[in-house]
Amino acid sequence: MSDRVRQLSLVKGSERFVFRYQAGREADVIDVFSDLAASPSSAFDWFDAAVLSYQMGRRLEMELDQIAT
Repeated sequence: MSDRVRQLSLVKGSERFVFRYQAGREADVIDVFSDLAASPSSAFDWFDAAVLSYQMGRRLEMELDQIAT
């Protein structure tokens, strides 16, 4: 596992969501997205979770492409 810290962020209205995590811990971050989206007290919703999950996947895809070339 890499020691690199990664970050995803989302600005929604007056709120800012920032997620910092170690490379290789993506599944844990997706669990956090799910928990936040399911919480009625959070402004973070399922669309937000989908957008950030997509961004995370694209980043991983680009990194794999760089390794392959």
